[in-house]
Amino acid sequence: MRLITAVLLAASVFGATAAQAEMKLTSKDLTSGKSMADAQVFNSFGCAGGNISPELVWSGAPEGTKSFAVMAYDPDAPTGSGWWHWSVFNIPANTSKIATGASGEKKLPAGAVEGHTDFATSGYGGACPPAGDAPHHYQFTVYALSVDKLPLPDTAPGAMVGFYVRANTLAKASIEVTYGR
Repeated sequence: MRLITAVLLAASVFGATAAQAEMKLTSKDLTSGKSMADAQVFNSFGCAGGNISPELVWSGAPEGTKSFAVMAYDPDAPTGSGWWHWSVFNIPANTSKIATGASGEKKLPAGAVEGHTDFATSGYGGACPPAGDAPHHYQFTVYALSVDKLPLPDTAPGAMVGFYVRANTLAKASIEVTYGR
């Protein structure tokens, strides 16, 4: 009974609904709890990966969803504020997938905007933790939003995109992977 009460309390505090619990995120390129493949690792800063954005497929968005956003974040980066690896916003509400490599190939859904990463560029920037660190966690999250568009330029940094995304979130789903070197 206490667990149910805690879940209901958390849901009311964070504005969650039963419909939100149904949102799911899957990927052929990322497996929750597993290590990230070299294809999704950055190709600079001492890393030698493919820097290919992963496939993301989502379902179960709640009624009232007007757009989506995708964000990739490393909370373990030794910056004091984590590291933003990717932000895509203004993804149309009729979208449920981003294909592998869509960022680098400029094949995102029409109208979608990529913000700047903490690498100071737009587009996907893969994992590249400092050599010798314990494996970092990489959180890929899709957000169902209550607005058609976020009022942000394509130069918006991840933290700013995150602020607007969280202010307009109806539901979200995540995959967390790890990577170390």
